[in-house]
Amino acid sequence: MPAPFDDIEIGQVVSLGATVVDADDLAAFVAAFAPGWTVDRGAPDAMVFAIWSRLDANAASAWPQTKRVGVDALRWMRNPPAGELLRGRMTIMGKDPVGDGKGIVIAMHDVLDEAGRLVFSCLTRSVFAK
Repeated sequence: MPAPFDDIEIGQVVSLGATVVDADDLAAFVAAFAPGWTVDRGAPDAMVFAIWSRLDANAASAWPQTKRVGVDALRWMRNPPAGELLRGRMTIMGKDPVGDGKGIVIAMHDVLDEAGRLVFSCLTRSVFAK
């Protein structure tokens, strides 16, 4: 990626980049959005989703993706601690042409920790230009 719809292959794996769970960001997020949560428990689920959203948005900014039409099947497996390196990846699961100029791409998104363990995953549907 980036690739127009016709060049995207089922099974293709794309890196969404990597980021570290910053201790200051974790403390600020918990204080603002997770009452009752303590930072020693790691990043709360909502912060993990926000981290994935940022990785996805940064990666997709150069793609011919014109719209995200769905985010489903969200799974949280663990809450990474401050300092943990997280990597995002997207695997193309399917695609369906829609007219002459666009198509729907179905993809599985995973956030993995330093050891390669699953932290978060979701299924997306997006419109890509042909």
